[in-house]
Amino acid sequence: MAHTSDGRERPASGGRTRGGKHNPAAKRPRTKQRDGRKRPLTERRMVSARRRLRSEVPSTVAVLAGADDFAAMRGYASFAFDDHATYMRQMEGLLREFAARGTHTSVALFDPAGYEEFCTESRLDPDSPASRTRYTAEVAAAGAKVTYEGQPLARLLPRLVAEAEQQATWEHASALLTRGDCDSCGEDIGRAAFARATALLRRIIEAAGPGTHHLVCSVPAEGPAPLVAALHTETRDDGLLHLGEAAALLFCTVLAAGIATDRPGGVVLRSTLPGRRDTVRGWNLKDGGRLHPLTEAEVFAAYCTDTRTGEPVPPEPGVDYRAGLPLDD
Repeated sequence: MAHTSDGRERPASGGRTRGGKHNPAAKRPRTKQRDGRKRPLTERRMVSARRRLRSEVPSTVAVLAGADDFAAMRGYASFAFDDHATYMRQMEGLLREFAARGTHTSVALFDPAGYEEFCTESRLDPDSPASRTRYTAEVAAAGAKVTYEGQPLARLLPRLVAEAEQQATWEHASALLTRGDCDSCGEDIGRAAFARATALLRRIIEAAGPGTHHLVCSVPAEGPAPLVAALHTETRDDGLLHLGEAAALLFCTVLAAGIATDRPGGVVLRSTLPGRRDTVRGWNLKDGGRLHPLTEAEVFAAYCTDTRTGEPVPPEPGVDYRAGLPLDD
């Protein structure tokens, strides 16, 4: 005889009673004991339960998107890949495996420079898989990320890079606003600048009228590249406005950073109406947060000049370059 977990005796094998008769019910698994309590999980059931729990635990995967980032990681002996193409194929296979399990997976960018800094601050060995795992969990997972929904990495990565650039722009612009606070004069310049930027955006949208509009705000910043934010809006004939809240927040934050720091930025508006040519207008940011309309010639010159070389660029077909609209102050 064999003992069950509750101490009661049961036929050791064969499923026969004392009288020697076969009892088919003896082989059936029971989910409850005779006293009504649930039986303890068997090893097989515990493994199945762990698998179900594993599918409910979200995961974050950090990807070395660029060849330069991949080359930087090859200096570590514990990094097992020799070429970027193979690495990307293996990464895509891993994401598909997670998706097949039903695991909610987010993809972030792995920044080798940020990883090295993280290991230095945390006193970790950078040449260790455990350190890379911790960096992904504590740093990459807190940054920009995109949910993996079965799409190819070639389609996911450009969106992820754009998300990371937007987050970096927002962080930089927010830092400029914070530095613009003026305690000595008793005025929060950052908040006042943001309120001013919000009012200017509203006036631009009202002046543009019905149609689909694409706005770009650019403000000089430390480093080779300016702070740039784009916003896509649609105003219907009945006045109903559609825009992305996150994009509008970023746009106003960049514009406010230019206002708070008194930097010479600019705003460009491209409007599209059915059956009409696109129209491009522009404004200069100066004089303590005022948007001054550009002339038609200035808008044309801004659009038809290569910003890197200064050489003229042919005008875009189907586009009219117009002076900026006056914005009542």
